[in-house]
Amino acid sequence: MDPERLVYPLMKYVVMGPAMRVAFLPRVSGVRHVPRTGPVIIAANHLAFLDSFAVPLILPRRVHFLGKHEYFTGAGMKGRATATFFRGVGAIAVDRSGGRAALDALDAAAAVLARGGVFAIHPEGTRSPDGRLYRGRTGVARLAMRTGAPVVPVGITGTDRVQPRGRAVPRPGRIGLRVGPPMDFRGRDEGVPRGKAARQVTDEIMEAIQALSGQEYVDDYAPRPTEPA
Repeated sequence: MDPERLVYPLMKYVVMGPAMRVAFLPRVSGVRHVPRTGPVIIAANHLAFLDSFAVPLILPRRVHFLGKHEYFTGAGMKGRATATFFRGVGAIAVDRSGGRAALDALDAAAAVLARGGVFAIHPEGTRSPDGRLYRGRTGVARLAMRTGAPVVPVGITGTDRVQPRGRAVPRPGRIGLRVGPPMDFRGRDEGVPRGKAARQVTDEIMEAIQALSGQEYVDDYAPRPTEPA
């Protein structure tokens, strides 16, 4: 059997899932809003590196997300083990350098949705530097309009306290996930310039995330971090 197929249930139900519930005592609400079948886009705010594991481990379906290409290209036994782990927990390798990075990411996400899977994205594009919610980038809207998949907004709280920027290992503390109702954006770009429609849809998604997270909103893009994300 492919070892990557064993990693997901092992991590979610035996190792990381139970450990997360003990260490972070997550308050979770609205999970019923995640459709049980079919393609789904999870759109969540981004406070810490931990978010990329909290969402897949807490939500009831297998969730895929983008991972840095470097996680999958390490040499030797350690490199192979790291790649197997990240693929097993749902990460998809995307090279974020070069002019095609955004298109490659969009294509990878669309492929997951075409198979009826769940894809998670942080519309801010990077972690919040100060706990506020920043303007969303339009990739989430373009993905929703391209695939017709519903967008389920998620508000994450507390992960920036248990894992402040620069801290590799989270410390114990309470986190929260609030899940909102699915949002349907099929046909929103009909008769409207695609760029304008993408901006409007993205703003609606960010408004829904803000209602769930309770964050102060900043109508500007979050600055990219200087240290690795």
